[in-house]
Amino acid sequence: MPQRETGGAAGPGADVAGAMLHARHLAGQGQHGLALAWMERAARLAPTDRGVQYALASARLGAGDGTGAASAVETVMAAGEFRAGLRLLVLALCVARAWPRAARVLERFFTCYGFDPGLRIPAGLVCRHMALRGWCALDPDGVLHWGGLPEGRAPDVILDGQAWTPRKHDGQRAKLARYWRQARDIVVQYDGSPLLGARPDRAALLHVAGAVMPDGQGLAGWAFMPARPDRPPALSISDDVHGRRSPVLSRQWGTGWDDIAGPGTPVWGFGMAWADLAPQGMVHVALPGGRQLTGAPLPVCLPRARRVFPTMRRRVRIPDRIPRRAARCRVVIPVYADRVRTLACLNSVFDTLDRRSDGTATDIMVVDDATPEPALALALDDLAGAGRISLRRHAANMGYPAAVNTALSDADGMDVVLLNSDTLLAPGWLDEMLRVAYARVDTGTVTPLSNDASILTWPEPEVPWPCDMETVHRLMAASLHANGGQDVEIPTAHGFCMLVRHDCLRQTGLFRPEFYGRGYGEENDFSMRARLAGWRHRAAAGVFVGHVGGVSFGAQRRALQQRNLWMLNRLFPGYDALVQAHIAADPLALARQRLSLLVWRRAMRRSGHEGAVLLVTHDAMGGVARVVAHRARQWGQAGCRPLVLEPAGDGFTLRDGAPGDPCPALHFAWPAQGEALVALLRALGLRLVEVHHHLGHGARVRELCARLDVPYDRHVHDYAGICPRITLVGPAGRYCGEPDVAGCRACVGALGSLVDETDVDRLRRITARELAGARRVVVPSADVARRLARYIPDVPCEISVLEDDRPALSLRQFAVACADRPATGLPPRNGRCRVVVAGGIGPDKGHGIMLVAARDARARDLPLEFIVVGHTSDDAALLETGRVFITGRYEGEEAVSLLRGAAGDVGFVPSVCPETWCFTLTRLWQAGLRCVAFDLGAVAARIRATGRGTCLPLGLPVHQLNTFLLSYARAGHSATDRVHP
Repeated sequence: MPQRETGGAAGPGADVAGAMLHARHLAGQGQHGLALAWMERAARLAPTDRGVQYALASARLGAGDGTGAASAVETVMAAGEFRAGLRLLVLALCVARAWPRAARVLERFFTCYGFDPGLRIPAGLVCRHMALRGWCALDPDGVLHWGGLPEGRAPDVILDGQAWTPRKHDGQRAKLARYWRQARDIVVQYDGSPLLGARPDRAALLHVAGAVMPDGQGLAGWAFMPARPDRPPALSISDDVHGRRSPVLSRQWGTGWDDIAGPGTPVWGFGMAWADLAPQGMVHVALPGGRQLTGAPLPVCLPRARRVFPTMRRRVRIPDRIPRRAARCRVVIPVYADRVRTLACLNSVFDTLDRRSDGTATDIMVVDDATPEPALALALDDLAGAGRISLRRHAANMGYPAAVNTALSDADGMDVVLLNSDTLLAPGWLDEMLRVAYARVDTGTVTPLSNDASILTWPEPEVPWPCDMETVHRLMAASLHANGGQDVEIPTAHGFCMLVRHDCLRQTGLFRPEFYGRGYGEENDFSMRARLAGWRHRAAAGVFVGHVGGVSFGAQRRALQQRNLWMLNRLFPGYDALVQAHIAADPLALARQRLSLLVWRRAMRRSGHEGAVLLVTHDAMGGVARVVAHRARQWGQAGCRPLVLEPAGDGFTLRDGAPGDPCPALHFAWPAQGEALVALLRALGLRLVEVHHHLGHGARVRELCARLDVPYDRHVHDYAGICPRITLVGPAGRYCGEPDVAGCRACVGALGSLVDETDVDRLRRITARELAGARRVVVPSADVARRLARYIPDVPCEISVLEDDRPALSLRQFAVACADRPATGLPPRNGRCRVVVAGGIGPDKGHGIMLVAARDARARDLPLEFIVVGHTSDDAALLETGRVFITGRYEGEEAVSLLRGAAGDVGFVPSVCPETWCFTLTRLWQAGLRCVAFDLGAVAARIRATGRGTCLPLGLPVHQLNTFLLSYARAGHSATDRVHP
């Protein structure tokens, strides 16, 4: 691997930016294979960065990997389609010769984004392979391009049923008549047959995305045309004093725009100071057709601000007595799009309200806010005609606050429920919300719990939980049972499902679309005005309403939220602090936990499991997590419910280890909530505890086991029970040789303890008592059993290997039995012997050994290099040598394919501690590699037992180590066919 000359302090390619820069440098030199390897590394270092993942797709395409490029760009576009991404996908599918898919994607590109010169040749190839007559693409400027037709011929264009044939053209393009912009239907065909891209989407081609928002200095915004992002859109700003003015637009690049415009795509930014605007009225930011940009119009002057936290003055006294219930209750559902979800919501409302029998008259009012979906409008007409709903319809889209006001305009004297069209309801929801609404004199609004409703989210605030109709029914019933009649004061209602009592509505007034535009924050504004008038907002803990959430405004959602949150805090200083104080106090925690506990108990009964087993572990990844996951699967297959207990601050987190539809995680403070945890585990039929690790738990696990009074097994995965450093690695940075107690104390004194106990004697006494009380002590290898016996001789150990090494098979047969396709995108071979290392390589795993070996290889110019499939504790130092390449972290199932793709000559396990098992040794074998390791621990024992490698003395000088690796790699292939006993 060539060494980078411009490494810098971070090392060559040690971080994401360095890896990408090095990849571009190599690609510029024509080394596309090596460039791809560095780009793959960057993508592994930043797996959620869309810009990096898009660059990876480009690198794969440059290296000729069309299938890989297509997969990468489709992953990027899962979060939002964009022009450059769709273009790259077309090219990738053509390289992969996936012609049917290429035709479908090219059709969409031409339809929604128009013509691109770089796609002329791919379009011709697609038409030839798919036997298509030809292709066409319409630009936003009205220029029609085509190809594949007989020379000099032009296609026919049908605009709203009227044929139009271009009189002037050059055989490849022609300008359409001006009225194409008003056409509702455009079809392009030749000789009666539609071309590829025959139905240009006029709205998509002319669409401008953007948003405007206020700040302390003035207004600022952005806009771009998805079909032509390199062209500034036409915008105008006007107010009550000045005429129309065109703002100065400037291109803005950066990762902040990736989620909106697409990676590497600029937007056009603009701004205007308050001093340049009229002192009163509204500011309009409009497109040429008159459509306002998202967030506009903006009010220039706001009403007087009124503080809502920590102190506030209430303007009105609440009545002393609870009023009678309103005679009518109106359920208001504003509707815009998404026919399937909207009708699912309405059906759930019909089903639940049809069953009410309390005598309250209930009507369902749907406000159609100018839906663009004809099928949805027709469905609403049918429901209104059948008398199922009252329907009101806007001629133009006015936004959620205005739609709500349409329904509230004649709702005087009614209780009102505002309901999003993406909610799902189960029987009992309205009765319980009304019960909470009229339980206290000052309750103004009531909001239920949900799977996605910010502070009202169950099981954890701000963490959405998947939900379907069956789940909603189950959780509604559980909520009513666990929390029926219970309510908790909250700072603000949530508009996804918000009941407003009739007297609060009369006093507070309607929503204010003039401040909140199309939506977001309008219910919070209402809540603050009601709060200032003395009303309180409450959560009905006994109600659960499903909510899809966050689909209304697409890419402009974040801009709307920022705009309207700024508005809220200007109108109501202290709003943010009010919400943050609620989050810190979390008064809904007990209600959520009561619901979760009941969900756990009911899930256990439904599952049919015969009891449960508790798997105690730490909260880190690695071999222990792998074993615990495997044990959970084994217990589940045996008919026992697996439960996983991890450390969490001052207590525990209990997770459901069952596959499929797991129960939510539960948090228990210790010892404050110890009784609740013990009661739950007993109610779930706990039969056994498996203790896999104490790290992070301290003494809590032993206290819990004593209180549970059930048998426990102790699984030993490392030496944390006898060594405060866990791995038996001493001050010299390698296996300590297990000195006497004085030596151990000196080691801990110099390096510190990694466990909760610093006294070596006390640690071993505690471990001895724990192992003596266990039903079984399970260890993964005989080497571990022998080491433990030196310190705790009276406790027998049961050896249970973690994997089957299959000693009856040769290395090649073993690799074939574990066949996995090699991964692409690793450094190509370059004539050097290649040593492959796997996993996370820290100091105990041999990082220091690798570093001196790589430096020696460079100093002596040995034909030797190292590939780390995984990550290390210091990538920069290793990469700086120019003899090491590091892939970055991988998912577990990728390991073998990556190791095969590394195309190594020998595997190397450089651990300087006595491993208790080592999963990466198995992965190296599965990749067909013979392995070298130090003569230490279970690794050495496994290599000797299988013959699939060799062991070296731990203190071997580095020049001898490298010389041996070279000779072993060159000679190793001849031994791979040997069958070992």
